Amino acid sequence: MKIIVGIDASRCRSGGVAAHLIGILTNFDPVITGIREIHVWSFKSLLDQLPDKPWLIKHNPPSLEKNIFRQLVWQAAILAKELRESGCNILYTQGASSLCFFSPNVVGSQDMLSYEPGVMKYYGYSFYRLRLLGILWLQNLAFRRAEGVVFLNHYSSKIIQKSCGKLKNIVFIPHAADEAFSQVRAALPWPINSERPIRCIYISNMDMYKHQWKVIEAIYLLRKKGYNVILKLVGGGTLEAERLVKSAVSKSADGGAFVERVEFVPHHEIPILLANSDLFVFASSCETMPVTLLEGMSAGMPIACSDRGPMPEVLENGGVYFDPVSTASIAQAIERILSSSDLRLNIAKQAKVVSLKYSWKQCSNDTFRYISKIYKVTKD
Repeated sequence: MKIIVGIDASRCRSGGVAAHLIGILTNFDPVITGIREIHVWSFKSLLDQLPDKPWLIKHNPPSLEKNIFRQLVWQAAILAKELRESGCNILYTQGASSLCFFSPNVVGSQDMLSYEPGVMKYYGYSFYRLRLLGILWLQNLAFRRAEGVVFLNHYSSKIIQKSCGKLKNIVFIPHAADEAFSQVRAALPWPINSERPIRCIYISNMDMYKHQWKVIEAIYLLRKKGYNVILKLVGGGTLEAERLVKSAVSKSADGGAFVERVEFVPHHEIPILLANSDLFVFASSCETMPVTLLEGMSAGMPIACSDRGPMPEVLENGGVYFDPVSTASIAQAIERILSSSDLRLNIAKQAKVVSLKYSWKQCSNDTFRYISKIYKVTKD
């Protein structure tokens, strides 16, 4: 019997979660997975990015274009009914913050922010912290009642199960990077003199756990030591992180002329940015699956990377690691790459090799095979 899968993508508001849904559906193979039909419930702007296929039915309830309260009421009171009416045999919840009690259900872990030790302190006693605590409660509830849980790596599984308890059926299926990133070729060779600056790039939304201001301080330290190095920050930010970035820029002797800010770049233009950069920096201390890091790896760039979270598990020996809350540590890691051509070439090559393990085709096949397996187990 070929099954019908329903996907709740109503909470897929972040770029990484949306990219995951697009990746697994674009590469879906009904023959390999044994799935006849997939129904997706989400907001219109995400549904518009999904492929148009005869096996894919898109649902856009009006409530998903409303505020968060209306979305949660729809999820709790209406989604299960719509799943049954559409003939769905099993639900795949794309994000774990779900109030839908349809069974059987496979839940995907896509958010570590509520779980990562030390992150809550960045938000004090604020509404945002209360929101994160609410998400943690919802996610733990969803994990416990699910028949299966998809984790993106071993690190997130370990940390989350410390909070929600040991789960009965889990699998590890990582994200991937788009094919376009593997085609990136540097437009110019690495600078061999001081005529052209060495161009560092850090692509990420700006938040307290992303530590962009620490990277600015590290680059400034290197410039004071005589390195002709500049930094491009790509991604918009929150108020407090923005304040810290502006403060770091203002403290530099040249007014931060070495820092370029770009708040938004369409995803299809990011490979161009990487092709015109020399060194990839990733300074986050909290990630579920660092997709932008995967993109830098796929492009074969020399990488200076945070040693927190799942980053060492993902990058392996393809970069030089640093403590993201230490300006000196970040500067030392980047300096090691700047001062050794052998190291640059070696880690760039290793990052490229490691990136080949991450494939959207494999991710899609593994995800839907697991969903099929869970359905069959619940029916035996």
